[in-house]
Order: sequence, then C-alpha cells, then structure tokens
Amino acid sequence: MKLEDRYEIPSQAVSREIGDEIVIMDLASGCYFGLETTGARIWQLLGIGKSLGEICDAIVEEYDVPRDVIESDLETLVRDLATRGLIEP
Repeated sequence: MKLEDRYEIPSQAVSREIGDEIVIMDLASGCYFGLETTGARIWQLLGIGKSLGEICDAIVEEYDVPRDVIESDLETLVRDLATRGLIEP
C-alpha cells in the first residue's frame, strides 16, 4: 500500500451518513458496517477519489493527530475495507 494509491467504492457498497457516522451496507453479503468520526471522514475522502496521501494530509489538517499515527491507522482501515470488498484499487 502506497500513499499515491487510490481506491474506489464499488456499487455493492451503499453508505449513508447518520450524524457524524457512516453506515455501510454490503449488498452482496447483506452485512452492515459502521464508521465513526475519523473513519467516516476517510470514507468520504475515498469516495471522492482522494489518494491515501491526500487523505493523510486532510486528516492531519482536520484533527490533532501525528501523521505517523494517521498513516498507520489509515493503512489498517483501508486493508480491512479492501478485505471486506468495500473498496477496491
């Protein structure tokens, strides 16, 4: 996984914003997933085609968290979403 990588949200992953959370339904499996605050913001940025590096830049600017922590957490979240088929390169 590189910071210049971009991911898309496939058509079977339908999401809705509820307050500051995102609820995602995988139409293929019927499973629901929830992302809170920072995860929800990352989902939004993935949805508009931002690269992982651009997402890191935005999160660092919006939240008071060190970049290395953001990069590590972003990698974990992206790997989990990709494994579940909710995003694809």
